[in-house]
Order: sequence, then structure tokens, then C-alpha cells
Amino acid sequence: MQDLNDLALYAAVVRHKGFTAAANALSVPKSKISKRIAALEEQLGVRLIERSTRKLAITDIGQSFYERCEAVLSGVEAAEAVIAVAKAEPAGTVRLSMPPGFAPMVADVLPSFMKRYPGVRLSILTTGRAVDLIEERIDIALRVRDGYDTDQSLIVRRFAGTRRYLAASPRFLEQHGPIDLETIGRVPTLSMQENSPRAIWTLFHKNGDVYDVAHSPVLLCSDFSVLERATIEGIGLALLPDMIVERGFRSGFLTPVLPEWSSAESTVHAVFTSRHGMLPAVRALIDHLAENLPRSMERCQEIVPITALDSNWSI
Repeated sequence: MQDLNDLALYAAVVRHKGFTAAANALSVPKSKISKRIAALEEQLGVRLIERSTRKLAITDIGQSFYERCEAVLSGVEAAEAVIAVAKAEPAGTVRLSMPPGFAPMVADVLPSFMKRYPGVRLSILTTGRAVDLIEERIDIALRVRDGYDTDQSLIVRRFAGTRRYLAASPRFLEQHGPIDLETIGRVPTLSMQENSPRAIWTLFHKNGDVYDVAHSPVLLCSDFSVLERATIEGIGLALLPDMIVERGFRSGFLTPVLPEWSSAESTVHAVFTSRHGMLPAVRALIDHLAENLPRSMERCQEIVPITALDSNWSI
């Protein structure tokens, strides 16, 4: 293995066409450069430079060696640039997409990120559809899916798992209960499956049984906050994420229905196009979400919604 410093000194001599010019350019004594290149030639066992009192000439092998030296030094500079970018203070615009139901959790964790990285600007798209990261120039997409994306060009980072459970208000159950798997299709339901007059809930029992429930929702919306409010108000039976039903059960605004049944576990994760060349601001946001989003989801379970009779009710 050659000393990279010796390679750099040799390349400088060839590039500047002489020891004196190289010494001036590098602010290194000419004697040191001459000594190091002589040692390099001895180590290699070849003559790289033909010297005389009046001029110097690069040998054929010396020219080929110089070209390889330049390639190596360029590679080292590129590697150092990667590290410099990684260590740079995050700045610039990051474009994030997320489902509507994530708004409370993301709102909870973003202020600390913005305070930590004041040079970062965030542009957030809230939508229930699957975005095309490349076409829509999205840096990070938050998703909740039963499985990961099959697109091999996307990188996935898992944050947490979640399930949905059946819930209704006590008032609704007084009017429509008791409810079992056979009667779900005959009571008003609320669904996040938009634009579908008939919906299917695939429910999983703790013992491994699977049951498909067909129902006709009276309200379809991809935003869980809307579904939660409607459920508390007694509009219908809903299949809601654990973070929502837990706080509803704790407060008494919601009652579990068939608690031994739930949806399949969904994965809360982020997708992005590539780790290679990722901007520091994008990497910083992904790391921040990975560290803080699961804790925010847990805190949401503890937040008791204000009574549905209060016009200022929110989550």
C-alpha cells in the first residue's frame, strides 16, 4: 500500500511540471518532495521521472502511474465530500407526505425538530392516497400498511405497529346492541374506505380465526379524527386504531365491541427513494421521526378527548 501523501506529491510534480513549481503550490520544501518521490521510486522499483540539471521528463510508466494517482486522489476527495455533506448542518426544504390521521402525532413531534434545525423548511402534503415520491418530488412518505411497498426502488424504515379495534359509543350500543359478527352488517357503520358503498372488514381473532364482515357505511372518510368524533357522537360502529380506542375506552366515550377481534397488524413506516446522496435535512427528519413518532403514538392513547358536547372538541 502506497502512502497517499506520496501519491499526492508525485501528482503535483507532474501537474505543475517541476519540483519547484509543485513546492510553491503546496508550500512544501522542494527537498522534501524530491526525497519522498525518490523513496516512492525505490519502493516501486521503477523510474517515474528522468531528472537532469536543466529539465525533467516523465517516463512512460511514470505517465501511466500519474493518471492512476489522479484517479485515486479524486476518489479520496469524493469520499471526503460525502463525509462533509453528512456532517453538514441540515438545511433546505424537506417534502413530507402523510395520511390525515397522522396529523396529531406529527404536529406533536415537529416543533422540537424545527427548533433543533432552524435552517430546515418543511412542506407537508396530507393525503389518504399513495403518492408517487419521484413524480411528486416527495422526500419522505409516512404510510400505514398491512405490508411494505413492493417497489424495489424505495427504502423502508419501520417505526411501529398498530391494529384497529371495533368501538361504539354507549348511546349507540343502547340503541343497536348487542352486536356480534352476524349483526355488524345490519347496523350503521363508519369506514375509511372512501368511494365504496359496500365495505369489507377483515377481522382476526386472538386464536387465529379470520372473518370477513361486509357492511354499508353511512360515513366514509380517510381521516380518523372525523371517524372518532362521529363514533363518539353515536353515528355508527367504527374500526379505529388502537391509539384512538384506548383513550376513548379510558374516558368512557367509547365502548369496546368484540374486543377479541381486530384488524391485522399494520406497519407504521416511512419510505424514501435512496440512502445514497441523501441530504442531511432529509436524514435528520427520518431519524427524528423514528425516535419520536412511536412515543407520540403512545401519548395519543393517554389524551382524553373533550366531551362531544363541547363545541371546541378536538384531538
